[in-house]
Amino acid sequence: MSDNDTPDKDATEQPEGKAEEPAAPRPRTRSAGTRATGARTAGGRAASGRAASGGAEANPDEAAGNRAETSAEGTAEADATAQRRGGQTFEGLGSLRQAMAQATRPTPTPTAAPLLASAPEDVQPKRDAFGRSYATGKRKNAVARVWIRPGNGKIEVNGRDSPVYFARPVLRMLISQPFVVTDRLGQFDVWCTVSGGGLSGQAGAVRHGISKALTSYEPGLRPVLKHGGFLTRDSRVVERKKYGRHKARRRPQYSKR
Repeated sequence: MSDNDTPDKDATEQPEGKAEEPAAPRPRTRSAGTRATGARTAGGRAASGRAASGGAEANPDEAAGNRAETSAEGTAEADATAQRRGGQTFEGLGSLRQAMAQATRPTPTPTAAPLLASAPEDVQPKRDAFGRSYATGKRKNAVARVWIRPGNGKIEVNGRDSPVYFARPVLRMLISQPFVVTDRLGQFDVWCTVSGGGLSGQAGAVRHGISKALTSYEPGLRPVLKHGGFLTRDSRVVERKKYGRHKARRRPQYSKR
């Protein structure tokens, strides 16, 4: 017996008379309501199909006219929508151009008000019989009595010249600031007495007194001096010492042990 004539193993293993039976299909069970609903749906579909086919067969010209009218209405609506969109776009561009033109257009600047107000004309200068003007200046704990009169710019403090009494150049520059601001440098002689405080406080007091004396001698200089802050008494003073502190706020050194 050849290889081709060899019987199938499965066939030989199965006994005769017991052939494999095919599996029976599982029955589908549907309720009466479901079957009725399906029938009604199918009937409705068939009826609508027949009506559509019948209408198309009965009136082909009418159906073609309806399709043409529908397409014309859609085209008109699309054109109207495009026109509206185009109009809105053009309007937006116009407003944008207008806004850009307003932004680039130079805005008129209001006329600048004068920085310094003019002194009232009815204010008269205050001078004594010797043609001098007097004022009192204060700074920290120092108080200065100042007299000024027209001269060549000599400044005398407590009977001594200012370069001798105020050796530091910063202090001499401080007392000459009112004359520099008002453009009166070298036009007035100053004689003053000052007491209290240190050299820095005394220089500030002399400057304050000179500024007030210039206002009394020439009232028209008040706006310039006021704007520069020379007429305001500097209220900064040393803070007092507190109990339990070495100075105003200096605490005792902390020791862990």
